[in-house]
Amino acid sequence: MNDILFLSDTQAPMWVERLVLRTHQNTKATQTIFTEIIRRKPPVLYWLGDIVSLGYRNDKWRIIDTFLAKCTEVGTAVYAIMGNHDVMGRPRKGARNFQQRFPDHSPTGYVQKTGDVAVVMLNSNFSTLSVANLVKQQTWYEQTLEDLDADPSVAVVIVTCHHAPYSNSKLVGSSKLVQQRFVPPYTRSQKARLFITGHSHAFERYEFEEKTFLVIGGGGGLRQPLNMSPSRLPDLAGTYKPLFHYLAVRREGDGLVLRSYCLKNDFSGFDEGYQFSV
Repeated sequence: MNDILFLSDTQAPMWVERLVLRTHQNTKATQTIFTEIIRRKPPVLYWLGDIVSLGYRNDKWRIIDTFLAKCTEVGTAVYAIMGNHDVMGRPRKGARNFQQRFPDHSPTGYVQKTGDVAVVMLNSNFSTLSVANLVKQQTWYEQTLEDLDADPSVAVVIVTCHHAPYSNSKLVGSSKLVQQRFVPPYTRSQKARLFITGHSHAFERYEFEEKTFLVIGGGGGLRQPLNMSPSRLPDLAGTYKPLFHYLAVRREGDGLVLRSYCLKNDFSGFDEGYQFSV
């Protein structure tokens, strides 16, 4: 199986964010990542939310629409979930704009398979979901993990949502609701090896209950300060803290090999910055 790619937090900086966080040619970085993805022609790209800064604004989607058209040209399927920016301000219009670009998306969770790898895609914008849809998603999620565990054609399961259950970001931190709702079924699942999110604009890796949690919010959003105090969570990625990055996942042996590719400071290309297996 060729590498499948994961990307998150490609939203352009908003003026409010620029007041408190430094910019680093963020929009250029996102476009450079897009160009690299098209060059690589992966079979699948999984996009983990905050696609744009304001989902209801049609003009914010122009760069995205151009990129999606190129993905179609090179044969890359793109599946996405909504982040908080995608539904910010006017959530219904944001969700409509999102759904037009990603027709396979379901706001109460969906699953896609590439080879024998299944990727479960969840909506962690809980405040935009009705009580009925919250229950629908939770029921579907728990049943889907059980079904995938029992499916002999599936070897490995990856769970994704936008908000990170664990993060040292001083701005967004850890999501208690994701910890409560999505983490327990993941830790119970036999085949689920990896929980990937964005929201925190950093690369972070955690191991809890012998399960891996990865944060890959390096698609172009403004860098967020991280808690470096003794109270911080035990981030296994250590000093690997690139400004901009994306993730490649490959099936090898009985598990997965993960490689994070980071954009060089001079924007001339990408380095393989971090690798590990699950």
